[in-house]
Amino acid sequence: MLELDCLLEFDSSRDEEFFSSLRPHPAVCLIEAKDPSALPFFIRTQDLRRRLQRLLGRSEPASKRLNLRDFAKNVRYRLTASRFEQSFVYYQQAKQLFPRRYKNLLRLRPPALLKINLRNAYPRCYATRRISLDATGQPAGGIYYGPFASRKTADAFAEGVLDLFKVRRCQIKIRRDPTYPGCIYSEMKMCLAPCFAGCSKAEYDIEVGRLAAFLETRGDSLRNEFEADRNRASESLDFEKAALLHKKLEKLDDALRGQPGLPRRLQDLNAVIFQRGGGEQSVAVYELRSGRIAEPFALSFATLAGEPRSAEQLLRQQLEAQRDLPPADLSEHLWLVARWFYSNPREGEIFFKENGWPYRRMTRACARLLAPPSPPASDQG
Repeated sequence: MLELDCLLEFDSSRDEEFFSSLRPHPAVCLIEAKDPSALPFFIRTQDLRRRLQRLLGRSEPASKRLNLRDFAKNVRYRLTASRFEQSFVYYQQAKQLFPRRYKNLLRLRPPALLKINLRNAYPRCYATRRISLDATGQPAGGIYYGPFASRKTADAFAEGVLDLFKVRRCQIKIRRDPTYPGCIYSEMKMCLAPCFAGCSKAEYDIEVGRLAAFLETRGDSLRNEFEADRNRASESLDFEKAALLHKKLEKLDDALRGQPGLPRRLQDLNAVIFQRGGGEQSVAVYELRSGRIAEPFALSFATLAGEPRSAEQLLRQQLEAQRDLPPADLSEHLWLVARWFYSNPREGEIFFKENGWPYRRMTRACARLLAPPSPPASDQG
């Protein structure tokens, strides 16, 4: 856990000295009460000195602004170098300090995901915010894909994807009744219609497997299937079938065009997030392993300048060490990642582990993070 590593005692008779010792820097701060039975006051701020001057400074008698001058005993805080670090520290500390109400403090809402519910005999794909976990803390009962920016985004992406498959979209209980009238999707041949025994259980399972493979490969499995079929049709001079498959590929491209960069099958959501670090010429590295955030480690380029090891070697050493992750709520960590990823503007960079880690691109990202901001362009009259 990232601790509040700075402690200052507040003495109202020496407040000028107290305020001058604070840095005008983003921070997470806990104001502890003189009364042991009182709850502390917990905040995050973009300017620690200015915020505490407002809360602990002398107040005017007519002012209605909150003032904690007579309340405060100590101030614990941690300076943060990025918005992501501030969110992560605030989440960890709030969960420890206020286990019953931290979700309200953070306005925490589980992120939107797509789920293929494999516990149903005839699975369907739908948007949800709930993740079922097994005894080891891994997603259970189906395949989860996400996170998305919102449920609306997840529904829109699912709508485009399901047009490529014949998996049911209804929420009825499947009884395989030949007298059942079916729905518009079965009439349009866009569903295998297990409701009135329009397919066998094995045929439906194959179609669900194709959908699952599509999500696991981010569309590559279906693209490869269509391209192979199109090439075979062209070689056999069946140009009508080849043209139909080409239209299917265009439809696939349209569906994938609305796919955000973050969503993955949760077990495959392995990435590294780079943020500006608190030390001189340093970068904070947050590993994302199956959707859970590991404790960050720092790359100090000021220190590396005098060592034989390179930044790439240190990255390899850290990311291939297979460190154990402490127990963490998967849904809450996904919320933290999604909140950062879909923010605008987004600070920092993220790299996904596909076939391996892109170490060269990672080291170039460190250089970009440490580069001084470019000066604003001046008007040329």
